[in-house]
Amino acid sequence: MPFIRSILVAATAAVVLLSPLTVQASSESAKELARLEERGLKNTGQKRLKDLLTQPPAEAGSLNVEYSRSWIDAQPKPNRTQEWHCLAEALYFEARGETVKGQFAVAEVIMNRVKSKRFPNSLCGVINQGTGKKYQCQFTYTCDGHAEVIAEPRAYSRVGKVADVIIDGNAPKLTEGATHYHTTAVRPSWSRVYKRTARIGDHLFYRHTWKSASN
Repeated sequence: MPFIRSILVAATAAVVLLSPLTVQASSESAKELARLEERGLKNTGQKRLKDLLTQPPAEAGSLNVEYSRSWIDAQPKPNRTQEWHCLAEALYFEARGETVKGQFAVAEVIMNRVKSKRFPNSLCGVINQGTGKKYQCQFTYTCDGHAEVIAEPRAYSRVGKVADVIIDGNAPKLTEGATHYHTTAVRPSWSRVYKRTARIGDHLFYRHTWKSASN
């Protein structure tokens, strides 16, 4: 099998190159190593070898995120900073009824705004933008005139862990850089102009089609 032979050549070369110069390995030892490599590679199977060689390396600090309640519930307690409190509260009031994947997507949009120069550069700043003017804020729960009461502690605990994973930068991207979203129950005027990037659960996600003055 050509694929196995090429792997064997690479493996044998690696053994030779990595051996210290002070060690005088005999040709018989090298042949024995090659035979051991060949047996191991044949037992592994060609498809598995291809998978191992083609899969991308894991990023430092990344998690194998699963979009399930059992997975998120099993995560450790969050680091409760002020920024975490703002994001956890936003997810509770904006997306606690969504799937875990939907909660991650909403959190991603908020984080995308923080990274954009067109919005405040902190989570609390983004979430409270426009607060104080009734129904003129970015996130309705902050300016609808009702007190923010967290009555479902289990749901709050769950979205708090979602917030922690997002803040740590460990979550895969879901929305293609979306900076806006709305539920399927409404259709804001901007949704006809911005580029729709995803639908996850009951939310539609959009990326603003910004234009510079030169355009």
